Amino acid sequence: MSTTSTTSPLRTPNAILSIFVGGLIAGALDLTAAYIIYGVGVPRGIAAGMLGRAALQGGSVVYALGIALHFFIACSAATIYFAASRKLEFMVLHPLVSGVFYGIAIYLVMNLIVLPLSALHLKGPYRLESLIQGLLIHMFLIGLPIALSVRQFGRSSPG
Repeated sequence: MSTTSTTSPLRTPNAILSIFVGGLIAGALDLTAAYIIYGVGVPRGIAAGMLGRAALQGGSVVYALGIALHFFIACSAATIYFAASRKLEFMVLHPLVSGVFYGIAIYLVMNLIVLPLSALHLKGPYRLESLIQGLLIHMFLIGLPIALSVRQFGRSSPG
């Protein structure tokens, strides 16, 4: 008697789908918020983090590089969340809480490590208004979409 079982597509975790859906949604929401808050030159500022201040005056290639870097960072954040969720099951079971806290972690890493080490060397002091705004954006527009995507596409059992 064979004990072979079949797994339905809904039960198989799909790393690529959960990472790219989460990363693309989070990236699009974050970029939209940045456009609203800072204007349409945001991608040049992102590229300047790698290329230096001269990129702030760059053309369409620099602009496209900034967008590509932005989505690379968002998908990298989704990849890290997905990988961690393989060991920490509560991240899949409780995406609302996990996503909000993950958004806070992303905000802290970006502002305390990535931006100071970038070619722009950005660091505080931070205004309270900017701190609250940044935390809310990272919690609800980045962390939460990533967590919900991993919950939807990255779990190995229905629930």
